[in-house]
Amino acid sequence: MSRLERIQAALQAAFVPRRLEVEDDSHRHAGHAGARDGRGHFNVLIVSEAFVGMAPLARHRAVYAALGDMMQTDIHALSIKASTPAEAGG
Repeated sequence: MSRLERIQAALQAAFVPRRLEVEDDSHRHAGHAGARDGRGHFNVLIVSEAFVGMAPLARHRAVYAALGDMMQTDIHALSIKASTPAEAGG
């Protein structure tokens, strides 16, 4: 299973999202000091009922928690857009 697939699986299991998009943006950061250790840059868009009542910072912390050790071993940078279905328009 690829790094991208593991990220998707972890987020799917934790949040049962209505929408989940994970983009590996690592190729755009080749040579960047933080990317030299092999960890990647990712963009996440996630829409889930699990975020209802959560402040933006709490949503980000929940995503980090769901990814667990991958934040230390596989991910150097993570851009997160986390919203509820109502915020996302349905």
